[in-house]
Amino acid sequence: MNITKKIEEKIRTIKEGETFTYEKLSIEKKEYQSAAKSIERLIKKGIIKRISPGIFFKPKQTVFGELLPNEEEILKPYLYKNGNRIAYITGVYLYNKLGLTTQVPQTIKIASREREIKVNTPNLKIKPAKSYVDVTNKNFQYLEILDAIKDFKKIPDLNIENGIRILLNILKELKKDEIKKIVKYSLKYPPRTRALLGALLEEIGIKDELNDLKNSLNPLSEYSLGIKKDILRTAENWKIK
Repeated sequence: MNITKKIEEKIRTIKEGETFTYEKLSIEKKEYQSAAKSIERLIKKGIIKRISPGIFFKPKQTVFGELLPNEEEILKPYLYKNGNRIAYITGVYLYNKLGLTTQVPQTIKIASREREIKVNTPNLKIKPAKSYVDVTNKNFQYLEILDAIKDFKKIPDLNIENGIRILLNILKELKKDEIKKIVKYSLKYPPRTRALLGALLEEIGIKDELNDLKNSLNPLSEYSLGIKKDILRTAENWKIK
């Protein structure tokens, strides 16, 4: 079977509105040059569309015209490698999703230790961000929470009281083993992250995991986060002001 037929057959199995890469097409590296020509022909025919170099999608046709993939679908190829998660969305896009800001960024930040992800096209702009631990499908949600805690003071248009309430509600939803995991990952984060996490956990009545956080901090350090004790009663216990 020639490469064009191989690609066409594979594309038939892809759902409309779904993004894909060369990897999804099961193309070997030695076939990339021939595959690129075949893909260009399919793009000209309108069978597939390009989002950015190496990232494509199968357009969905509706009575209102062609429907583009949603943002989560567009970003998916950058978050996974060989089916395994290697990155997660962070920054203002994430904080908007969590309700911490009303701002919607033009540039999306993606954190990964596996690779530095940069995209700059008319349709999509991505900047790399630091991930403090290896990203997996089992831990990325804890890293999202820790990033929000780490960047708390920098989040644009943040209402501090509302922001603290949101973080407390998120942490309240975690089970005991999940609290242990988020504390473990936090030890890789800057001290201000661990201090605020400690204050938040103490506020919701968590005690068992606080020693690890306390012992990881310099007892002489203070953290200027603009959080008053009437907003977070435990802030002073962690030298947050």
